[in-house]
Amino acid sequence: MRLTVIGTGYVGAVHAACMAEIGHEVLGVDIDAERIAALAAGRPPFFEPGLGAMLKRTVGSGRLRFTTSMAEAARFAATHFVCVGTPQRPGSGAADLRHVESAVDGLASHIPGSGHASVLVAGKSTVPVGTADRLARRLRATAPDADVAWNPEFLREGRAIQDTLRPERIVAGVRTAHAEARLRELYASLLAAGMPFIATDTATAELVKLASNSFLATKISFINAMAEICDATGADILTLAEAVGADSRIGPRFLAPGLGFGGSCLPKDIRAFAARAEELGRGESVTFLREVDAINTRQRRRTVDLAERLVGGSFTDRGVAVLGAAFKPRSDDVRDSPALAVAEEVRRRGAQVRVHDPEAIDNARAAYPALQFALDAAKACEQADVVLHLTEWPQYRELDPAALATVVRTPAIVDARHTLDTVAWRAAGWTLCAPGRPRLG
Repeated sequence: MRLTVIGTGYVGAVHAACMAEIGHEVLGVDIDAERIAALAAGRPPFFEPGLGAMLKRTVGSGRLRFTTSMAEAARFAATHFVCVGTPQRPGSGAADLRHVESAVDGLASHIPGSGHASVLVAGKSTVPVGTADRLARRLRATAPDADVAWNPEFLREGRAIQDTLRPERIVAGVRTAHAEARLRELYASLLAAGMPFIATDTATAELVKLASNSFLATKISFINAMAEICDATGADILTLAEAVGADSRIGPRFLAPGLGFGGSCLPKDIRAFAARAEELGRGESVTFLREVDAINTRQRRRTVDLAERLVGGSFTDRGVAVLGAAFKPRSDDVRDSPALAVAEEVRRRGAQVRVHDPEAIDNARAAYPALQFALDAAKACEQADVVLHLTEWPQYRELDPAALATVVRTPAIVDARHTLDTVAWRAAGWTLCAPGRPRLG
């Protein structure tokens, strides 16, 4: 099947490459000519394990091409995926749909002369419920025979290829049987491998993504709220999380206490969901999401305060090493990064801060130019009065605490992600503190 992917950011580039990988002919479309040139050369504009090799393979085979021309996209295929960003509006937190509307309008203007009688526009962007119906009315004003479906993505950065080719479910919000058949044909090889296909209306499909992210965010904030109680009572959050997660009704996933979530999805999506619920007159149904957001944000301040106590109550003229800049491992994404938010606050309070990350230093430097950066973890730790472990890269678990103790000024570390070997670090002479584990302090 031929298809286009409009928007070649994180979701779009991965979707385009994966669809070409399973045998479709794909044309990626973007207004960013520099990004299109890089993708056409097989170079992803961001770090995602396996994507570079897949791009080279699919571009080299001719199954994947890229363009800046919407007219070319309209001629190329009758199936179009919209994968543009939906950033948060300042103040309200609502989703900004300008890029989605621009993509649909730009495509619509070329559909009548495209030579395709049955056009399907399938959205993958995360949007407020009701968007698909509104876009369908907008599209049909120009292209009466075109249809709109919603096929939300459930990608995890660092595992996006796996999540596309072996998804836990494929959700198709459709308005017609023809649209469902088109999407089933597109994903035929995945369905043959046993991937679940859930066909529903567009409103339900839009809500699935928002409800899923809201639940995951709630679970993370819940265990971090319990960590706050552990700090006040002397209880241990890791043992608590293990015992709670052993309940089959709850499960252990997303019960990892620590610095909280960041990135371009969870924070933005729960705020947009709450804003949309208020627009619908149902704001009271999701008021808990405001507290989920507040608990998550609070973990950053709690981590800073813990580190400040560890250096004697003031960061002034103290050296602080920060291990991690990306919002999560296996990614170079620093959008709403908890690690960088902590690093910047520590710097603001008077410390000399050096940050290390295996992949995200360039993006971090662009976003936080006042911070200092090091290309080597040990170099970042030189003469540090405290080390902050803020992104759970596996490389940091492999650090030798005894060797690192020889380069710092004071062997003190805050393990804000609860992934370091506590016994090994303390045996090497380190004072190790972690949120929710007061007995370690």
